[in-house]
Amino acid sequence: MAKLTLSLLAVCSALLAPGTTAANTDNGQWILANEISRVSNQSLVWGPYRPNLYFGVKPRIPKSMIAGLMWSKVDDFASFAQTVRHTCEQSDDMAGYGWDEYDVRTGGHQVIKDPGNSINIHTEFIKIEGGENGEIGPIKTGVGLIIILRTLGGHWGVRVKGIPRPGAPVDLKTMVIFYVGLEGLGSLSLQNEPDERGLAGDVTLEGSMPELGEFKIDITTGPGTNKPPQVGHKKYWKEKPLDRTLYRSLKVPEEDVWKAKDTFFMGLRDNFLKAKEKYGESDLPPPWQVFTIPNTFGPGNFHMVQKVFEGGFEFDILYSSASAPTSMTTDILTEKIRTVGKSFADRFENIFPREPPFNAPRYRQFARNFFSNLLGGIGHFYGTSVIDRTYAPEYEEEDEGFWEEAKAAQARPDAANLEGPTELFTSIPSRPFFPRGFLWDEGFHLLPISDWDMDLTLQIVKSWVSLVDRDGWLPREQILGDEARSKVPQEFQTQYPHYANPPTLFFVLTKFIDHSNHRSLANEYLDKESFDNLFSSGDLPTVHLENPKAASEYLRSIYPNLRRNYFWYRKSQSGEIRGWDRNAYSKKEGYRWRGRTPEHCLTSGLDDYPRARPPHTGELHVDLLSWIGMMTSCIRRIAAAIGEHDDVAEFEQYEYSIKKNLDDLHWNEKHQTYCDATIDDFEESVHVCHKGYISIFPFLLGLMEKDSKKLGKVLDLIADPEELWSNYGLRSLSKKDEYYGTGENYWRGPIWININYLAIQRLMEYGSKEGPHQKQAAELYKELRVNVVENVYKSWKDTGYAWEQYDAETGKGQRTAHFLGWTSLVVKIMNMPEAVSVVATPLKDEL
Repeated sequence: MAKLTLSLLAVCSALLAPGTTAANTDNGQWILANEISRVSNQSLVWGPYRPNLYFGVKPRIPKSMIAGLMWSKVDDFASFAQTVRHTCEQSDDMAGYGWDEYDVRTGGHQVIKDPGNSINIHTEFIKIEGGENGEIGPIKTGVGLIIILRTLGGHWGVRVKGIPRPGAPVDLKTMVIFYVGLEGLGSLSLQNEPDERGLAGDVTLEGSMPELGEFKIDITTGPGTNKPPQVGHKKYWKEKPLDRTLYRSLKVPEEDVWKAKDTFFMGLRDNFLKAKEKYGESDLPPPWQVFTIPNTFGPGNFHMVQKVFEGGFEFDILYSSASAPTSMTTDILTEKIRTVGKSFADRFENIFPREPPFNAPRYRQFARNFFSNLLGGIGHFYGTSVIDRTYAPEYEEEDEGFWEEAKAAQARPDAANLEGPTELFTSIPSRPFFPRGFLWDEGFHLLPISDWDMDLTLQIVKSWVSLVDRDGWLPREQILGDEARSKVPQEFQTQYPHYANPPTLFFVLTKFIDHSNHRSLANEYLDKESFDNLFSSGDLPTVHLENPKAASEYLRSIYPNLRRNYFWYRKSQSGEIRGWDRNAYSKKEGYRWRGRTPEHCLTSGLDDYPRARPPHTGELHVDLLSWIGMMTSCIRRIAAAIGEHDDVAEFEQYEYSIKKNLDDLHWNEKHQTYCDATIDDFEESVHVCHKGYISIFPFLLGLMEKDSKKLGKVLDLIADPEELWSNYGLRSLSKKDEYYGTGENYWRGPIWININYLAIQRLMEYGSKEGPHQKQAAELYKELRVNVVENVYKSWKDTGYAWEQYDAETGKGQRTAHFLGWTSLVVKIMNMPEAVSVVATPLKDEL
């Protein structure tokens, strides 16, 4: 685990003017925030932050350096092009892949089970902190000149192992490519003596970049057990012995550095054509001698090394920052692999102890795998976005047939343009299918991540919040740069400033407030004694939780953007109450999702869940009002924590009105459930009732009182096997609904783990509070918790994957494989108590 050092703290403290403390100014808070950021970033600079690749490394620095791995069997000419692995693809038909154990700050172990290439690839990635170089400053503040040293991320290393799968040929031939590319300013060059036959021994690259300083990368030959392929064509073998590492450097446009596979194939094509011309097509050497890159040694910003092995193999890639006193070595890597693995196992069991019945040993690897792959899906993205800022009047969606008008406006030439670039540090839903940031998903991702490392979580939240624009809009899907766009169909790339998404980041901010010590935060200042003692715990993941001053400074830093975002939702997604003579406590608290079509409401996150047909400008959506309610509760608490008292009073009024309007606008007495509202042919407000996830949103988001009669009806709906209940989790749509299982059948019946998690969390809460529905909630909690976890576990055992959703009739995992976003919430569910007492002290609400 990363430990905070006192070196810079001592420098900063010593520079405080005699007799002066930071309590007189805001500079102490500024120093505090920046020191926490500096030390935390030291352990977060490097990582496998290219989660779209089976293995890809980069720093959290825009336009710097990227690296990655490719491999393939090379035993025949026909299938080679189809078996080269690089980006995670469902079509690769892996038998499972991902991190068995992984911590963003230290590293971990990944296994990629590749039946198509008859091999399992292991990557053991380790980071080592240390080293400082250069300075930012001096910076003049109210307490003197502050020298802030720049940390460069230390060392990292990865051990690459290939283990033939059962049934693989004894003489299996495998090609492995490691590449490094520079996307911006800097240099990188080979330090070995050039040899057009290939390089003997370890390969060393040295480079320098403005943000990274000087560094070197060693690619080792590995142990003596590595075996090159046998001679297949004597004449050719003499020219290019395969016991050497092949090397190629070239210059590619900076914007194309990420296209490593294309660059690799261009080199192979050149070599293949030369061999074909020299030997003739009928007398070619074997493929492992032909499918090799040409050795070139000139200057360039893109470098590849290629190794070819027979049978199993192993080698190391060692990155050393010149700012550290000693270099990274194979021995250091070996020792760190051992200690990091043990440290992860011990810490995981401490943070996520599994409660009965999931404390059996068989669930251990399941839990570690899911959580490790959630962390392993954290990436750093940088680039332009496609945004339509025409603000066309059709986007107001105020006319009949508005969805058709909006579609026509979107199709106009030059409606969308590139903006940015911007950057984002985020986790992702799925490495093969959704390797980018999703606002709707991210708040769920961060709930388990925050248990592990709240400081990391807050950095991710701040990265998202920093993207809020001057109007308060936060794009719901972050598709930054050409590499990210390459995975998204063109029709889904454009983002629209009138489109919203569930504001799930407020989940984790609520949890942060719940778990922080916020006594008198509004009046906290940093004095010298507090500053010197700030990091006595030496424990990064909890530094904001254990220090109220740090927590307060963090909340103050993000509050302006959060507040602007909150009021953007209220304005941009407002619905009409007065115009349709609706009877409600408040004439303002009603909302509708923009972006509706007859078949979809993509902005709600529930895509094809049935809504009013046809769409109407007078619609009001119960799920959106619930989201605004949850959001209001959270931002009220943040405002209170930092002393924004006028805002607190305003938010309290909104919150009360929202809860009243949920019942006034959306409760249907006939169906005894919450429903959307629309306008019928007689211009009357009517309910559109499709029982399912929509119907229970006030419950899911904690907006119902424990003694409400309506809560009992919600619990009855949940418990009914002809409605939402199944042996595998809660269905997204009632089995009785006319649309159940129809059309795309995306949110029309299948089980989603994020919504089931919310339901389980709420059942646990209501089951622990004395009231008329306590016993029913407690019983449902106990059974639903087991149903959900057991089904996800069984599917993982059968397939090797977590899945995007699960079939409500069979429990089978379906749609996107390797969906370690919100499906990983099962780790938290296993961590919940087996049962709740029917008479208990209310649990603290973390949502």
